Amino acid sequence: MFTGIVTDVGEVAAVEGSQGTLKRLRIHSAYDPATIVLGASIACGGPCLTVVGFGPREGGCWFDVDAAAETLERTTVGEWQAGTRVNLERSLKIGDELGGHIVTGHVDGVATIVAKEAITAGDDPWGPTARFTLKVPPALAPFIAEKGSVCLDGTSLTVNAVNDDMFSVLIIPHTLTVTTWGDRQVGDKLNLEVDLMARYAARLADARRAG
Repeated sequence: MFTGIVTDVGEVAAVEGSQGTLKRLRIHSAYDPATIVLGASIACGGPCLTVVGFGPREGGCWFDVDAAAETLERTTVGEWQAGTRVNLERSLKIGDELGGHIVTGHVDGVATIVAKEAITAGDDPWGPTARFTLKVPPALAPFIAEKGSVCLDGTSLTVNAVNDDMFSVLIIPHTLTVTTWGDRQVGDKLNLEVDLMARYAARLADARRAG
Protein backbone atom coordinates (compact mmCIF):
# COMPACT_ATOMS: atom_id res chain seq x y z
CA MET A 1 0.00 0.00 0.00
CA PHE A 2 1.23 3.49 -0.91
CA THR A 3 0.16 7.13 -0.69
CA GLY A 4 1.36 8.62 -3.98
CA ILE A 5 3.93 10.79 -2.19
CA VAL A 6 7.17 10.36 -4.10
CA THR A 7 10.25 9.88 -1.88
CA ASP A 8 12.95 9.57 -4.53
CA VAL A 9 13.47 9.77 -8.28
CA GLY A 10 15.36 6.70 -9.45
CA GLU A 11 16.98 5.95 -12.78
CA VAL A 12 16.81 2.77 -14.80
CA ALA A 13 20.40 1.53 -15.02
CA ALA A 14 19.83 -1.59 -17.10
CA VAL A 15 17.07 -3.59 -18.75
CA GLU A 16 17.98 -7.24 -19.03
CA GLY A 17 16.40 -9.10 -21.91
CA SER A 18 13.00 -10.66 -21.52
CA GLN A 19 12.80 -14.17 -20.10
CA GLY A 20 9.55 -15.44 -21.53
CA THR A 21 7.03 -12.78 -20.50
CA LEU A 22 9.27 -11.42 -17.74
CA LYS A 23 11.53 -8.36 -17.94
CA ARG A 24 14.13 -7.52 -15.29
CA LEU A 25 15.12 -3.92 -14.58
CA ARG A 26 17.89 -2.52 -12.42
CA ILE A 27 17.12 0.82 -10.81
CA HIS A 28 19.55 3.20 -9.11
CA SER A 29 18.18 5.04 -6.09
CA ALA A 30 19.30 7.23 -3.19
CA TYR A 31 17.61 4.85 -0.72
CA ASP A 32 19.81 3.41 2.02
CA PRO A 33 20.48 -0.25 1.06
CA ALA A 34 20.27 -1.21 4.73
CA THR A 35 16.55 -0.40 4.65
CA ILE A 36 15.74 -2.68 1.69
CA VAL A 37 15.01 -6.40 1.89
CA LEU A 38 14.34 -9.05 -0.71
CA GLY A 39 10.64 -9.21 -1.49
CA ALA A 40 10.03 -5.57 -0.53
CA SER A 41 7.43 -3.67 -2.52
CA ILE A 42 8.45 -0.41 -4.19
CA ALA A 43 6.18 1.68 -6.41
CA CYS A 44 8.26 2.41 -9.51
CA GLY A 45 6.63 5.04 -11.70
CA GLY A 46 3.25 3.85 -10.41
CA PRO A 47 3.33 0.03 -10.59
CA CYS A 48 4.08 -1.86 -7.38
CA LEU A 49 7.13 -4.03 -8.13
CA THR A 50 8.92 -6.59 -5.99
CA VAL A 51 12.61 -6.31 -5.14
CA VAL A 52 14.43 -9.46 -6.33
CA GLY A 53 17.96 -8.22 -5.74
CA PHE A 54 19.73 -5.19 -4.27
CA GLY A 55 23.07 -3.83 -3.16
CA PRO A 56 24.97 -0.67 -2.22
CA ARG A 57 26.30 1.90 -4.67
CA GLU A 58 27.85 5.32 -4.28
CA GLY A 59 25.12 7.69 -3.12
CA GLY A 60 22.56 5.01 -2.35
CA CYS A 61 21.63 1.62 -3.69
CA TRP A 62 20.63 -0.39 -6.72
CA PHE A 63 17.74 -2.80 -6.77
CA ASP A 64 16.33 -5.23 -9.33
CA VAL A 65 12.64 -5.74 -10.07
CA ASP A 66 10.81 -8.06 -12.42
CA ALA A 67 7.91 -6.86 -14.58
CA ALA A 68 5.53 -9.60 -15.67
CA ALA A 69 3.24 -9.75 -18.72
CA GLU A 70 0.30 -7.95 -17.04
CA THR A 71 2.52 -5.05 -16.00
CA LEU A 72 4.15 -4.81 -19.42
CA GLU A 73 0.73 -4.79 -21.11
CA ARG A 74 -1.02 -2.22 -18.91
CA THR A 75 1.80 0.22 -18.11
CA THR A 76 4.70 2.11 -19.65
CA VAL A 77 7.29 -0.19 -18.04
CA GLY A 78 7.86 -2.05 -21.30
CA GLU A 79 9.11 1.22 -22.84
CA TRP A 80 11.64 2.00 -20.10
CA GLN A 81 15.28 2.08 -21.12
CA ALA A 82 18.58 2.78 -19.42
CA GLY A 83 18.41 6.43 -18.35
CA THR A 84 14.63 6.54 -17.83
CA ARG A 85 13.83 8.45 -14.63
CA VAL A 86 11.06 7.02 -12.44
CA ASN A 87 9.24 8.23 -9.34
CA LEU A 88 9.79 5.92 -6.38
CA GLU A 89 7.86 5.31 -3.18
CA ARG A 90 8.48 2.71 -0.48
CA SER A 91 5.48 0.78 0.83
CA LEU A 92 3.73 2.10 3.94
CA LYS A 93 4.50 0.92 7.44
CA ILE A 94 2.05 1.03 10.34
CA GLY A 95 2.16 4.53 11.78
CA ASP A 96 3.34 6.26 8.58
CA GLU A 97 1.62 9.49 7.58
CA LEU A 98 -1.01 9.07 4.87
CA GLY A 99 -0.10 12.26 3.03
CA GLY A 100 -1.70 11.62 -0.36
CA HIS A 101 -4.48 9.10 -0.88
CA ILE A 102 -4.70 5.31 -0.72
CA VAL A 103 -2.74 3.89 -3.66
CA THR A 104 -2.35 0.19 -4.41
CA GLY A 105 0.27 0.30 -7.14
CA HIS A 106 -2.09 -1.59 -9.45
CA VAL A 107 -2.11 0.48 -12.63
CA ASP A 108 -5.42 0.60 -14.53
CA GLY A 109 -4.12 1.97 -17.82
CA VAL A 110 -2.10 4.65 -19.54
CA ALA A 111 -3.02 8.33 -19.85
CA THR A 112 -1.53 10.63 -22.51
CA ILE A 113 -0.60 14.29 -22.03
CA VAL A 114 -2.42 16.35 -24.66
CA ALA A 115 -1.65 19.85 -23.35
CA LYS A 116 0.76 21.58 -20.97
CA GLU A 117 0.39 25.15 -19.74
CA ALA A 118 2.90 27.01 -17.57
CA ILE A 119 1.26 29.31 -15.04
CA THR A 120 3.34 32.09 -13.49
CA ALA A 121 2.00 34.15 -10.61
CA GLY A 122 3.92 37.42 -10.77
CA ASP A 123 7.38 37.15 -9.23
CA ASP A 124 6.66 33.85 -7.54
CA PRO A 125 9.98 32.93 -5.85
CA TRP A 126 9.13 29.22 -6.02
CA GLY A 127 8.78 29.20 -9.80
CA PRO A 128 5.85 28.48 -12.11
CA THR A 129 3.17 25.88 -11.67
CA ALA A 130 1.98 23.84 -14.62
CA ARG A 131 -1.42 22.61 -15.76
CA PHE A 132 -1.50 19.33 -17.66
CA THR A 133 -4.46 18.02 -19.62
CA LEU A 134 -4.57 14.27 -20.11
CA LYS A 135 -6.61 11.89 -22.23
CA VAL A 136 -7.59 8.51 -20.78
CA PRO A 137 -8.97 5.32 -22.35
CA PRO A 138 -12.79 5.61 -22.60
CA ALA A 139 -13.28 2.67 -20.22
CA LEU A 140 -11.49 4.57 -17.44
CA ALA A 141 -13.12 7.97 -17.98
CA PRO A 142 -16.11 7.24 -15.66
CA PHE A 143 -13.70 6.76 -12.75
CA ILE A 144 -12.28 10.28 -13.02
CA ALA A 145 -14.18 12.91 -11.02
CA GLU A 146 -13.62 16.62 -10.47
CA LYS A 147 -11.87 17.18 -7.12
CA GLY A 148 -11.28 13.44 -6.89
CA SER A 149 -7.89 11.76 -6.62
CA VAL A 150 -5.79 10.04 -9.26
CA CYS A 151 -2.32 8.57 -9.22
CA LEU A 152 -0.17 9.40 -12.25
CA ASP A 153 3.30 7.85 -12.53
CA GLY A 154 3.14 7.21 -8.79
CA THR A 155 2.15 10.76 -7.86
CA SER A 156 -1.04 11.49 -5.89
CA LEU A 157 -2.89 14.36 -7.57
CA THR A 158 -6.25 16.13 -7.40
CA VAL A 159 -8.37 16.35 -10.54
CA ASN A 160 -9.13 19.98 -11.44
CA ALA A 161 -11.62 19.52 -14.28
CA VAL A 162 -13.13 16.72 -16.36
CA ASN A 163 -14.42 16.81 -19.93
CA ASP A 164 -15.50 13.42 -21.28
CA ASP A 165 -12.31 11.36 -21.57
CA MET A 166 -9.98 14.25 -20.70
CA PHE A 167 -9.07 15.78 -17.35
CA SER A 168 -6.59 18.29 -15.98
CA VAL A 169 -4.27 18.44 -12.99
CA LEU A 170 -2.25 21.34 -11.57
CA ILE A 171 1.35 20.62 -10.57
CA ILE A 172 2.93 22.91 -7.97
CA PRO A 173 6.60 24.03 -8.19
CA HIS A 174 7.73 21.62 -5.45
CA THR A 175 6.27 18.60 -7.26
CA LEU A 176 7.78 19.73 -10.56
CA THR A 177 11.18 19.79 -8.83
CA VAL A 178 11.15 16.55 -6.80
CA THR A 179 9.40 14.24 -9.29
CA THR A 180 9.60 13.45 -12.99
CA TRP A 181 6.78 15.93 -13.71
CA GLY A 182 9.35 18.60 -14.53
CA ASP A 183 10.40 16.51 -17.55
CA ARG A 184 6.92 15.81 -18.86
CA GLN A 185 5.86 17.06 -22.29
CA VAL A 186 2.87 16.77 -24.62
CA GLY A 187 2.64 13.26 -26.01
CA ASP A 188 4.17 11.56 -22.96
CA LYS A 189 2.34 8.54 -21.59
CA LEU A 190 1.81 8.11 -17.85
CA ASN A 191 0.72 5.22 -15.68
CA LEU A 192 -2.77 5.87 -14.30
CA GLU A 193 -4.34 4.36 -11.21
CA VAL A 194 -7.88 5.53 -10.52
CA ASP A 195 -9.11 6.15 -7.01
CA LEU A 196 -9.80 2.93 -5.13
CA MET A 197 -13.16 4.16 -3.83
CA ALA A 198 -14.29 5.10 -7.34
CA ARG A 199 -13.43 1.61 -8.57
CA TYR A 200 -15.47 -0.11 -5.85
CA ALA A 201 -18.36 2.32 -6.17
CA ALA A 202 -18.59 1.55 -9.89
CA ARG A 203 -18.46 -2.19 -9.23
CA LEU A 204 -21.24 -1.89 -6.66
CA ALA A 205 -23.38 0.11 -9.10
CA ASP A 206 -22.87 -2.55 -11.76
CA ALA A 207 -23.90 -5.28 -9.34
CA ARG A 208 -27.06 -3.40 -8.39
CA ARG A 209 -28.02 -2.91 -12.02
CA ALA A 210 -27.42 -6.59 -12.73
CA GLY A 211 -29.58 -7.55 -9.75
